[in-house]
Amino acid sequence: LLGGEIRLTSSPGYGSTFTIYLPETYAEARPGRAVVALEQPSRIVTVMSDVDAARGAGGALEAHRIADDRASLGSRDRVLLIIENDDDFSRYLVDLAHENGFKAAIAPSGSDGLSLVKELPRVDAITLDIQLPVMDGWRVLERLKTDMRTRHIPVYLITTEEDTGRALPLGAIGVLQKPINSRDALDRAFAEIRRAIEATDRELLVLASDPVARGALLEAIGGDGIRIRAAETASETLGALEGATFDCVVLDASSQHVSALDPIAEIIRQCGNRGIPVVFHPPVDLSEADRERLERLYRSAGVRPVRSFDRLVDQTLLYLHRPMGQLPPKQLERIERLYATDEVLAGKKVLIVDDDIRNIFAITSVLERQRMDVISAETGNEAIQKLETIPGVDVVLMDLMMPDMDGYDTMRTIRRNGRFKDLPIIAVTAKAMKGDREKTIQAGAWDYLAKPVDTEQMLSVLRSWLYR
Repeated sequence: LLGGEIRLTSSPGYGSTFTIYLPETYAEARPGRAVVALEQPSRIVTVMSDVDAARGAGGALEAHRIADDRASLGSRDRVLLIIENDDDFSRYLVDLAHENGFKAAIAPSGSDGLSLVKELPRVDAITLDIQLPVMDGWRVLERLKTDMRTRHIPVYLITTEEDTGRALPLGAIGVLQKPINSRDALDRAFAEIRRAIEATDRELLVLASDPVARGALLEAIGGDGIRIRAAETASETLGALEGATFDCVVLDASSQHVSALDPIAEIIRQCGNRGIPVVFHPPVDLSEADRERLERLYRSAGVRPVRSFDRLVDQTLLYLHRPMGQLPPKQLERIERLYATDEVLAGKKVLIVDDDIRNIFAITSVLERQRMDVISAETGNEAIQKLETIPGVDVVLMDLMMPDMDGYDTMRTIRRNGRFKDLPIIAVTAKAMKGDREKTIQAGAWDYLAKPVDTEQMLSVLRSWLYR
């Protein structure tokens, strides 16, 4: 059966057809990182991650279909990794890469891209499609930007995906939507990629009205190669935006008690129009109407809200594309501590909400190894009751597809209680449909995971919200 296919058709009346494609050659799968998943109804199993599963099915990497430069890379070559499933477009990007002084390597799937970025001698920049086999581009981007070895690499999205509002907050430097009607658009994209690589200084604009907070922030993010312009007022910030170009804008309003957000909203809108990523530490006393207004702005512009000083520093350095080896010792220590699993997760209390006990058991087995205190609920009502009666819950993993009271309604009910307005809730869903992430954020989630849950990604998301 190697190289063929098996077609399975369901019983009459159901109308579903499933096709299984088998590789032409068999390569035994190698052990890889575990992903929590349910394979059989009678037991919990761990299966390989997306990357390792693809490698096991097709050898070390899926055979690349187009000639590239990976076999002739030298130590001084500038390398562009093209993660793209369209063969014709990949060939065109290789030609453009050569014209712009790059050698090119092609990965036809997301899993190949993640493997190749670690196997090549160096990768200076990446172009990334979203509609990819095995692992979509959003997950690839998230993995690249949460890996200390790759987070500094500039990533430019070139995709047919219409909803690209997540690109800048996740760390991409730009987006180009297909179909591409002119060569000029691609030339501008490559110019932006070259600028991101060649710029010796990064330009940062910081708004912090409190002088103490401003001083602490400037000290925490400053360093060689970072030129900072500090502003005390929103009007001063808007004036700076009119006269200069910045790699990132930081808005620290955490120490303010703001009721009118018009000036900040205008800053965010202007940054969104210019493709400038924004790190925003919002005030603590926002009304519900202001929260909803800001959520709309987050979705329409490249804004990453943060809820701690260390997360603000981390996201700022991410958007400046600073390699870990170039960070000053204090900055490096701060980032490493932020992403150190044991220190951040140990002792934290997590509530897992899922109507399938097998999912609860699988996730619990992972989190208990991180010395987390795990409690669980199998319904939305039970989850609300446990939050109200068990003190000190630090984070919630919320399944969305539950009977009676689904995850959306459960999160809305939790958020209506003022005690839980700052409780991190991470939505977990098997649907992974377009718009799901935005729908969960509107319902009260702070983040989103798709099943099967990648262990490494889940721990990374938990670390990012639990480090205060």
